[in-house]
Amino acid sequence: MSTNSVSPPPPPLPPVPNPRNPPNPPAPVVPAAEVPLTEYSAWNINGWPPLVLAVAAIIAAAVIRGGGPALHVVLIVADVFLLLGLTPVAPGRARVLALAGRYCGTVRSTGLRWVVPLTTRRQVSTRVRNHETATLKVNDADGNPVEIAAVVVWQVRDTAQAVYAVDDFVQFVAIQAETAVRHTATSYPYDARGEDQISLREHADEITSQMSREIGARVALAGIEVVESRITRLSYAPEIAQVMLRRQQAEAIVAARQRMVQGAVGMVHSALESLGEEGIIELDEERKAVMVSNLLVVLCSEQSTQPVVNTGTLYQ
Repeated sequence: MSTNSVSPPPPPLPPVPNPRNPPNPPAPVVPAAEVPLTEYSAWNINGWPPLVLAVAAIIAAAVIRGGGPALHVVLIVADVFLLLGLTPVAPGRARVLALAGRYCGTVRSTGLRWVVPLTTRRQVSTRVRNHETATLKVNDADGNPVEIAAVVVWQVRDTAQAVYAVDDFVQFVAIQAETAVRHTATSYPYDARGEDQISLREHADEITSQMSREIGARVALAGIEVVESRITRLSYAPEIAQVMLRRQQAEAIVAARQRMVQGAVGMVHSALESLGEEGIIELDEERKAVMVSNLLVVLCSEQSTQPVVNTGTLYQ
């Protein structure tokens, strides 16, 4: 008797991807954001009582002779323990404490302080500092090359962020200040083309305020506070300085001419009105035009005019 074996069904084929509707890629694994460190006060006490105890332990170890070696070892260990915790803190400086790579707080109290022994104590200056950028050559908003330099006044606000957020916070401030100065110089023209346009040369207060805000936003990550910033140098690049100087002189001459013409027109108008109101003389339109022309020549001329006496009538 024969037995027919039944073969298992073939495995299902994988689905063919549709090129029009590709499968969604797996979502990337985003690591949890690290909570930034912020400064807090470390545990510390006045360092003079531990110093007195350490001196007393040294004297006791030297004086006591019959207590055995165990007592001397205890006194020496206590003396070392007390001395290792002493740390001086100068005015305008702070001590950032760390134990086994862990931030343990900051000591800002000045004088001789005693902290937990075996901690590393990095000194950080909290005084106000100045940083002057190098003279940078950039193109302004109009594409003209200009030279600009600035000074930034700053100080450390958060010592924990200054030490642990960046590698070197002094170099970080220098690079970010230079970047902000470049960005500010390229955002505005050197000279304004209109009354409502902000320029680097004519609106120093607005420019420095904007630059201070930008630098402060850039260095806030490192716990740095920007007190103020000022532009110390601003000029056209040497290759176009002469051309721009001639343009400024031409614009000044045009503005002076416009002011002179406006004043002369006002004086002529006032003279004609006075003559007409007081009835001193009556002039037709042709003679008024001649009078206006003569007055404008006299008032707007760069050189002194020579008077000509008319011995005839007004119409000769």
